[in-house]
Amino acid sequence: MGNNNLSGPIPSTLGYLTNLKRLYLDSNRLNGRIPHEIGSLSDLAVLNLSRNNIQGTIPDELTHLPVLYFLNLSSNKLSGQIPSTIGRLCNLEFLDLSNNKLNGPIPKEIGNCSGMLNITLSNNSLNGSIPPEFGEMLLLEYFDLSHNNFSGTIPKSLRSMSSLDLSYNNLEGEIPIYLQGNPPQKFIGNKGLCGRVSGLPSCSKHGKHGSFTFKFILPPTIFVSFIIFGILVLLKCKDKNPKLSSGPTKNGDVFSILNYDGRIAYEDIIEVTEDFDIKYCIGTGGYGSVYKANLPSGRVVALKKLHGSEAQDLTFINSFQNEAEVLSKVRHRNIVKFFGFCLHKKCMFLIYEYMERGSLFCVLRNEEQAVELDWVKRVNIVKGVAHALFYLHHNCSPPVVHRDISSNNILLNSNLEARVADFGLARLLHSDFSNRTIVAGTYGYIAPELAYTMVVTEKCDVYSFGVVALEVLMGRHPGDLLSSSPSLDPKIKLTDVLDQRLSPPVSQKVVKDIVLVSSIAFACLRFKPKSRPTMQQVSQEFISSKARMQKKFREITIFELRNQEIYLSD
Repeated sequence: MGNNNLSGPIPSTLGYLTNLKRLYLDSNRLNGRIPHEIGSLSDLAVLNLSRNNIQGTIPDELTHLPVLYFLNLSSNKLSGQIPSTIGRLCNLEFLDLSNNKLNGPIPKEIGNCSGMLNITLSNNSLNGSIPPEFGEMLLLEYFDLSHNNFSGTIPKSLRSMSSLDLSYNNLEGEIPIYLQGNPPQKFIGNKGLCGRVSGLPSCSKHGKHGSFTFKFILPPTIFVSFIIFGILVLLKCKDKNPKLSSGPTKNGDVFSILNYDGRIAYEDIIEVTEDFDIKYCIGTGGYGSVYKANLPSGRVVALKKLHGSEAQDLTFINSFQNEAEVLSKVRHRNIVKFFGFCLHKKCMFLIYEYMERGSLFCVLRNEEQAVELDWVKRVNIVKGVAHALFYLHHNCSPPVVHRDISSNNILLNSNLEARVADFGLARLLHSDFSNRTIVAGTYGYIAPELAYTMVVTEKCDVYSFGVVALEVLMGRHPGDLLSSSPSLDPKIKLTDVLDQRLSPPVSQKVVKDIVLVSSIAFACLRFKPKSRPTMQQVSQEFISSKARMQKKFREITIFELRNQEIYLSD
């Protein structure tokens, strides 16, 4: 019932809807208090009352909801303190109490919510210190305490995360070194803070402590630096394939080759594409256009010319280079290789490995090529994408969330093997915004939680993977199969939705693989992010599963698969 013109108080009789799982009353004109009867909805997982005129305090009864994982009470007129009993919500992942009139300290008990991903408490009158217990929330990626009255120092236990905003408070002391990589605007408005952050004073200038630091800490630091420098020099000398240096071209543009086994020159790229002539364009997307470039060496690369002209911004250039360095270290057989980039005042482009067969999307929609993509190749494509995402999520440091998994961003080589493309592009282009959905992904592949939260997590990639896995088996986007509508015929068989352009699978091994892919795909499509498997679990299942069929292939229904009535057992 969100986004309407509903007015008046929230009726207490909602407490009788004991089977209710999600309640949206956001963006209305509701007033009065939050009825404590809502606390009796034991199955409630999502509660969104944001952007109304609700007054009063946050009732303790809301903290009695055992399965609640999303709570948004932002942009109201709530007052009083945050209940310490929120720490009892062991399943809570998203908490937004911003833009209210809340006061008092942050309850340290919130640190008990170990699965928390997002805490937004900005624009209130909260005070006291930041609880060090928040440093124990290992999954926390979005933490906004801006525009409050917090004082004291930033806890050293507070770890680095994707997005942290402590601006406009009364904090003091040195910013922990592992947080100093955050943008300076995340700390402004705190007169007492110091550290190696642009716009803030150096801590060495603060009183007597500064001279002590210079005298006793700096010399050892210089000594350690020399040791590290010497080690790096030795490692560089031993490198059999040293990276080519990056720097400005003769025109003053930033051009960097980060990971390639042969020389690529900026001038060669401009020449062979005739300054990005349209005839060399092989595709377009949300980030830019893709061009094919035949280099003088005989090698072929793909160039993604990006939208935007931020290359004149020095801050953008620095963050772009840092993120590009991270992406250059991504090495996996199912991920398109990223070679380097160019930043020019008029254009930006990225350099990638060229994939001969183009996107999975186009291959599935071409009658001849779709038939060439037999069941074995299709299963291997799904497995390849799963292994790639497992690598990005769990083997990269920091982890890389793709944000836009779709059949358009899965490319195929000459052997029709899958390679994930465009990984990390959203972070590369919008590093200041981290996990917020600056680029929302591709319609039809977006996880449902992005309709009510601005945070992208690995579980968003898991959902998109589930969509792609079904698309590969069906030969088309799964559409209505993604919904849990009761109108969907429960008798629809798995064999009815498989791509009819291919002959039915005969091999028992292929049949098992198709059922396994289908079962995992629907597990990835669960509404609640926490209920979805991780890509590590998915990848391991594909590698180690030795399941046997418990039901005849032609008898398995979509309804049964969606409800996870598993037909495979060890």
